[in-house]
Amino acid sequence: MCPFCYIGKRKFEMALENFEGKDCVEIIWKSFQLDPDSITDPNKNVQDYLAERKGVTIEKAKEMNAYVTMIASKVGLDYHLDKAILANSFDAHRFSHLAKVHGKQNEAEELLFKAYFTEGKNIADRNELIEIGSKIGLDTQEINDVLADNVYAEDVKADILEAQQLGISGVPFFVFNRKYAVSGAQESDTFLNVMQTTLKEGLVES
Repeated sequence: MCPFCYIGKRKFEMALENFEGKDCVEIIWKSFQLDPDSITDPNKNVQDYLAERKGVTIEKAKEMNAYVTMIASKVGLDYHLDKAILANSFDAHRFSHLAKVHGKQNEAEELLFKAYFTEGKNIADRNELIEIGSKIGLDTQEINDVLADNVYAEDVKADILEAQQLGISGVPFFVFNRKYAVSGAQESDTFLNVMQTTLKEGLVES
């Protein structure tokens, strides 16, 4: 739900396209919540939430959203933050772990980002997550069973704890081979340089 995570994903992907070792790169997504106590509220717009969380005026919140929308457009993303539905992302993270088991995590993350930032969908809604899962070939009954229970909740909590132990307090945050870190939605050249460094060391996983 951090707008810079989707932007960072695109910039990383642009770098990956120009990386000679791209076929050997494995991408693993880790769960992180900037606001774990947020409550899903379809009736509350993102501007109001941002103003409250950052302690700024509604006008300033709109300016902030307009700025990030402009940044997103530069990497081909079409943000509609005025339609974004305030949601707690915990179940979406559990869904991502399910997708990981089936080798579909990267595809799941792409559709989750698109659903939230572009399509104005409620990513805390079970039916929306089932629909996203069906688009990437996951079994709808398995998705429903996972979301109806507490499956993968401990995996999400373990990811968040790992980030805390590493001193990570913001996202996006990329770690290459558990050695090199890139914080923020940096330019593609930054990602490419890090990947080239790992390749020279004989390491190519990300």
